Amino acid sequence: MRVHHLNCGSLRAPLVGEVICHVLLCETPDGLVLVDSGLGRRDFAEPSRMGPARFLLRPERKDANTAIGQVEARGFTAADVSHIVLTHMDFDHIGGIADFPDATIHTTAEEYDWAVVNPDFASKQRYSQKQWSHGPNIQTHAGPGEAWGYGLNGMEVLPGITFVPMAGHTKGHAAVAVETEDRGLLIHAGDAVFDASCYSPTSPSGTPLTKIGTFRRFEKVMAADRKKLAGNHATLAQLNDQDGVTVFNAHDKRVFTDLAGS
Repeated sequence: MRVHHLNCGSLRAPLVGEVICHVLLCETPDGLVLVDSGLGRRDFAEPSRMGPARFLLRPERKDANTAIGQVEARGFTAADVSHIVLTHMDFDHIGGIADFPDATIHTTAEEYDWAVVNPDFASKQRYSQKQWSHGPNIQTHAGPGEAWGYGLNGMEVLPGITFVPMAGHTKGHAAVAVETEDRGLLIHAGDAVFDASCYSPTSPSGTPLTKIGTFRRFEKVMAADRKKLAGNHATLAQLNDQDGVTVFNAHDKRVFTDLAGS
């Protein structure tokens, strides 16, 4: 499949700097597939959809950066997007789904349960119910899955696209593995890591990555289970060291810049 790297939202939290929303657009024989959806047009038209976190993260309202804006710029329509695969359901990952009403939305059963079915006090503060109030077709995938590769389990979502459970940031968070013919295996780690230097000393182009302390502290603040973060980082480092495997996360602009320009 042909894959495009998109920035579908810029957040400008104080002391953190620019945080981007790294989204994949995959051209498959059965239609377009998004991995995450960033922020959407309806979020910008009705900012309350993004919940109280918007006051801290200060999203930049720029239509050209929405997934739908970038899909249309490539000559496609919203109806061409058949599926959206979510690493998790935080507002900056799920907001764009409203712009693709015909798409099937995929998430883990654990994430859906915590966000929608049985939300506790923490998840009610965290998630924005308005972002799925339009009644999307949501398909859940129950873990832990089957043996996938590299000693990990996975849940196949679509041909060539697999959930790799990686809870910690949220209770049902998963990385998404995408198999390509020309770029090898791409691992969208979502928010399983914020600072790419936690799993790799260099960016994909070989540029050294320095530690971003504010990213690391923010990751701990936002984690549902901090005890799992180090293990996730180690797993991503192991994957990134494999030939033909590229790991990237949702918010580190340094890695996005390399991949988007390649």
